[in-house]
Amino acid sequence: MKRTFAAALLAFSLFMLPSATQAQKKNAPAPTGGITPEMMQTIKQSYGTSASDKALRNIMVNNSPAKMAMNYENAAKLNTHFSHRVESRAVTDQKSSGRCWMFTGMNVLRNKAIRQHHLPADFQFSQAYTFFYDQLEKSNLFLQAIIDTYKLPMESQEVEWLFKNPLSDGGQFTGIANLVEKYGLVPADVMPETFNTNNTSSISGLIKLKLREDGLELRQMAAQKGMTPAKLNTRKTEMLATIYRMLALTMGEPPAEFTWNQTNAKGEIVSTDTFTPMSFYEKFAKVDFSKYYMIMNDPTREYHKVYEIQYDRHVYDGQNWRYLNLPMEEIAPMCIASIKDSTMMYFSCDVAKFLDRDKGLMDMNNYDYASLMGTEFGMNKEQRVRTFASGSSHAMTLCAVDLDKDGKPLKWMVENSWGSSYGWQGFLIMTNDWFNEYMFRVVLEEKYIPADIRAMLDQKPVMLPAWDPMFAPEE
Repeated sequence: MKRTFAAALLAFSLFMLPSATQAQKKNAPAPTGGITPEMMQTIKQSYGTSASDKALRNIMVNNSPAKMAMNYENAAKLNTHFSHRVESRAVTDQKSSGRCWMFTGMNVLRNKAIRQHHLPADFQFSQAYTFFYDQLEKSNLFLQAIIDTYKLPMESQEVEWLFKNPLSDGGQFTGIANLVEKYGLVPADVMPETFNTNNTSSISGLIKLKLREDGLELRQMAAQKGMTPAKLNTRKTEMLATIYRMLALTMGEPPAEFTWNQTNAKGEIVSTDTFTPMSFYEKFAKVDFSKYYMIMNDPTREYHKVYEIQYDRHVYDGQNWRYLNLPMEEIAPMCIASIKDSTMMYFSCDVAKFLDRDKGLMDMNNYDYASLMGTEFGMNKEQRVRTFASGSSHAMTLCAVDLDKDGKPLKWMVENSWGSSYGWQGFLIMTNDWFNEYMFRVVLEEKYIPADIRAMLDQKPVMLPAWDPMFAPEE
């Protein structure tokens, strides 16, 4: 269509006129709060020009702050003596995956199985087997949650959170309980690790992409007039069949039955039997998971209350993560009681804080950032949690404590799942001060929980949203 000269002139005139936004900006008072030249001069004065400042700068620009802040006064030989230690076996390795929660929970079961059945020290349950069903169950959890929330707008926080988090390789102890009780266990040599179980990011990314696509389709289907739950379930089952295929292609298909040679600690074959995953679990690792309780130290919330996290489960028809919040002085005695009784515990913390990776020591005095930077870092545990500066990031197996003559803890030790070459022979040692500041969760058997604390576990839980930043899955 041709434009007339008058129309073109009008358009040009309108283009040249200032917009309403521009006019408002022109007449609006200058904003305050920016960095002014005077402020910049004051700021610059904080940085000295002395010879020592220049020398420090020349060193630091070529080195990491952690290396420069290493506290020489704390560099004494690592003390590896512990007054009480649960004998642990071969250290496991989760490789490049977020399965610390799985390795930790299964290490607790493995330690019991080795002792009770005199199995070789390097015996392991198959993490690949359990991980396969973890990913399938989490896929179903997402798809069913999308169906359940189809009436909510896409912009709602709940639906938005679901599409942001359709799948994860992280988790926590209730995942172990629900998955093992539903699918059983198999030995590691029956379903060994694959590249994709050790390196989860690629296949996880593809599955998440497919789940988001499927989630959109299910929302549209659910909103259609006359749609029935049966039709939605049929379509969801077809979607899960695709996920199953993707998992089987990259991890192998889980066995329904297998023959296994049981060997003793000397490596001698003592029996050869045929098992299903459930019969193997019942023979070698059966525990009453209803007697295990998650205890947490979250100073931002009221103590002696039970909390539950929405959607924080691995199985749709399983249990959400539920925990009792306690102060540290009430948690430590229960952990000590468990270790004294030769029972390991699922444990999680903010692992990277003040960690000397070479020695495997977590100590508040490992790094002197205050002296290096000329400023204090003074937040306490509550303040760090509230400002997202700290939170539980990694699960390990708590296995040792060193007590003084009065029975007070001096330091603790955990069996990690980063291989035997990391830290001290695959273990990490933490001072009691570090333990109090950066420990967050522990799972205890009921018999180590005093009666008055056990009674608190029966109260109705306070439901917390899945997007609460304190409750990211351990990786």
